[in-house]
Amino acid sequence: MDADVIIVGAGLAGLVAAQQLTGRGRKVALVDQENAANLGGQAYWSFGGLFLVNSPEQRRLRVKDSFELAWSDWQASAGFDRLEDEDVWAARWARAYVDFAAGEKRSWIDAQGIKLTPVVGWAERGGLRADGHGNSVPRFHVAWGTGTGVVAPFVRGAEQAADAGLLRFYHRHRVDELVVRDGAVTGVRGSVLMDDPSPRGVASSREVTGSFELTAQAVIVTSGGIGADHDLVRRHWPRRLGTAPQNMITGVPAHVDGRMLAISAAAGARIVNQDRMWHYTEGVRNWDPVWPGHAIRILPGPSSMWFDALGRRLPEPCLPGYDTLGTLKYLRTTPDIAGYDHSWFVLTQKILEKEFALSGSEQNPDITGGDRKAVLRNRVFGKGAPAPVEAFKRHGADFVVATTLDELVVRMNGLTDEPLLDAGELRRQIVARDLQVGNPYSKDAQVQGIHNSRRFLGDRLSRTATPHRILDPQAGPLIGVKLHVLTRKSLGGIQTDLDSRVLGVDGEPVSGLYAAGEAAGFGGGGVHGYNALEGTFLGGCLFSGRQAGRAAAQAVA
Repeated sequence: MDADVIIVGAGLAGLVAAQQLTGRGRKVALVDQENAANLGGQAYWSFGGLFLVNSPEQRRLRVKDSFELAWSDWQASAGFDRLEDEDVWAARWARAYVDFAAGEKRSWIDAQGIKLTPVVGWAERGGLRADGHGNSVPRFHVAWGTGTGVVAPFVRGAEQAADAGLLRFYHRHRVDELVVRDGAVTGVRGSVLMDDPSPRGVASSREVTGSFELTAQAVIVTSGGIGADHDLVRRHWPRRLGTAPQNMITGVPAHVDGRMLAISAAAGARIVNQDRMWHYTEGVRNWDPVWPGHAIRILPGPSSMWFDALGRRLPEPCLPGYDTLGTLKYLRTTPDIAGYDHSWFVLTQKILEKEFALSGSEQNPDITGGDRKAVLRNRVFGKGAPAPVEAFKRHGADFVVATTLDELVVRMNGLTDEPLLDAGELRRQIVARDLQVGNPYSKDAQVQGIHNSRRFLGDRLSRTATPHRILDPQAGPLIGVKLHVLTRKSLGGIQTDLDSRVLGVDGEPVSGLYAAGEAAGFGGGGVHGYNALEGTFLGGCLFSGRQAGRAAAQAVA
């Protein structure tokens, strides 16, 4: 055999699985269709957020968290309703993952060399009900180095294992088939792609120069999701989210193509929960793109006003940073706006400077570079917006700036095929909101949320602007941001048991086949259910990759 275990996909889950295998003396073949520059896959480009429960960072900020509270939040968000079928293993994975996040995860990532910034973010605040979707407390821990800092220890481990003769890289090898003999998966076949020295993330050549076949005792599929293939996204788009946008922008590189899902199914794997997906409504086109349709998600604080394509303020809980899929559903199912593929933020320079962050390692050079002084200077004590945010304001095709609301609306209308916004109606809604900020209390749900946010030290220091009137000239200029639907994550995938063994349509394990990461719905075929709590994608890769590597190592002993 060519290896004890073949891993298909050199993203974070695959690298973690490789670490677990080679650390136990198993020989690994790591196969990926991209070149060596792309080790770490999509995780490299991420903001580096990790979901943790009752962490030292939370406790220092006086956040009271517990397994019980986190598990309550997870169940309410996931809404598992297929417990006799597609969710039967996903729900078990979910409880195991929350237990990991509340227990061993913090010490385990620390042992890998992953260090965390001291401020915990409050992502996905949810639907404004105690028994509904969302995080009750801040749980979003950002790694120093962002996604690069999470990926780096496992890249180093793979390279060291290769030097020791325990791992062999097969870059530019595209798997087209899982080999099945006597009911067991025994290897992979595929195409050797032309060498392509393109930088990380750039769409690479698909010209075939040869073929290959590798054999092993087991195969682990860690090939990621479908986010770069808009046709696949539309094919599985659920009716509950209305109609898929005609125009979407892309939050993942072109190699996130979902090919291995159908290939795994052909070998007997059961694919479940394909109608569950995670796309963002706060996407903007990258003014300096790396991959086709390259988009960036705005990580908003709570203060920007959010309007639909016709200029009407979105209702709660469709507030910045609250309910991602709830907002997507509202925008795609409300009859008179479902035909439009955009919405709007209206904000001030003061809000931009304090609250706007951009998702991605390349958009956060201070945290990615581990420059603690720069983080304090740029995000806590500094004046002006962080340089990447200011660059988007100046160069981004979706940003307009003006000193008056009338002028702003003219420029916003200039970004659409027809003028849909009325300055008078926008002014009426903004003035009504502005009248609510004169007191530390309010009847306006968004203003209540701003005050609530500022009670948390982390948000007050770096993520929430002092309440002020949008139309206050001293807070200006005014900024309008055209927002698009940005494709990102698959929440469903290959169904697996708690040992990451792939299950067939009969519910029994497919001999020799394992799956982890996004290809497995981050575990069990859909650990998140219908909604993610954020910081759970990288963590899902870590946890499921670890499980798959350990189980496969034991099986091939």
